[in-house]
Amino acid sequence: MHSHHGFVPSKFRWIFWGFVAVAVFFLWTEHKAHLLGALPYLFFLACPLMHLFMHHGHSNKTEDNSSNAKDESGKGDKS
Repeated sequence: MHSHHGFVPSKFRWIFWGFVAVAVFFLWTEHKAHLLGALPYLFFLACPLMHLFMHHGHSNKTEDNSSNAKDESGKGDKS
């Protein structure tokens, strides 16, 4: 005989996912107003985080001599 440790029969798996589906349904119906009401605030809270993490490549650690030469001669300025 083979011993299957950690094996869950499919009947119990279906029962588990059934309970999960019922729990998600009731959580959504009871807390929909709270969750949807918080979405605008979550969007505005995400903006500073995106700004912080997405601008990491704008550091001026290395200088490009060709771009500095254009700016000094006035050719790089389009105004």
